[in-house]
Amino acid sequence: MSTCSPDPERVRRRVNLSYGAGRPASRSEDYRERGFDGDLRPDSRSRIRLVVLASREAPLVAARVATTRLIVLVAAMIPSPGETGAQWWSNTGWETARRSQAERDGRATDGELDPVEEFLHDVDQEIIDEARNHVADQSDAPFQTPWPLEAWPSIPTRFVLPTRDRFFPADFQRGIVRERLGVTPDEIACGHLPALARPVELASLLLDYERTPGATGSSRS
Repeated sequence: MSTCSPDPERVRRRVNLSYGAGRPASRSEDYRERGFDGDLRPDSRSRIRLVVLASREAPLVAARVATTRLIVLVAAMIPSPGETGAQWWSNTGWETARRSQAERDGRATDGELDPVEEFLHDVDQEIIDEARNHVADQSDAPFQTPWPLEAWPSIPTRFVLPTRDRFFPADFQRGIVRERLGVTPDEIACGHLPALARPVELASLLLDYERTPGATGSSRS
């Protein structure tokens, strides 16, 4: 998970947030704060303009940075106030949408989830092999505690939607984005992980956002 932090020379810098992954936490707020406070130096926070996360916790991070002018969600779960991550699956009808997409694709709908087929089906094998070295256990706290904000922050928000996503099917996500954010997503023709499958296109889109954060949605094939 990253934040884009342009310096005075307009050189974009990235700050990686481990976001507390694997660190014990009893609440969603603990999870957020441990990752945020541990990974982002105070001198970096004043330069943050863009918060880019594939996470339902994005608004919690953005709210901690006074200079944030745009939140970008990439293939993310969009929470509602008081909703746990575990409740999100049933509240949104995700399982039905995922199974329906698998049936349309001619893929198996039963059995254990295959992470390669589900998330990495359009990623180069070399990248898949390297990614195996970066898998970490994830704290379960965000999925067991209610999302703590009373409403989405009053910060402009954009959503990047992968149109070939097998885990969050495109039609399903378009409806969730429209219902919960009231925006039109920007679409990239790839699977669930555009940072691995279409990194150049994703980076270009993020730079466009930094220049014109209020622009309308578009598609990139």
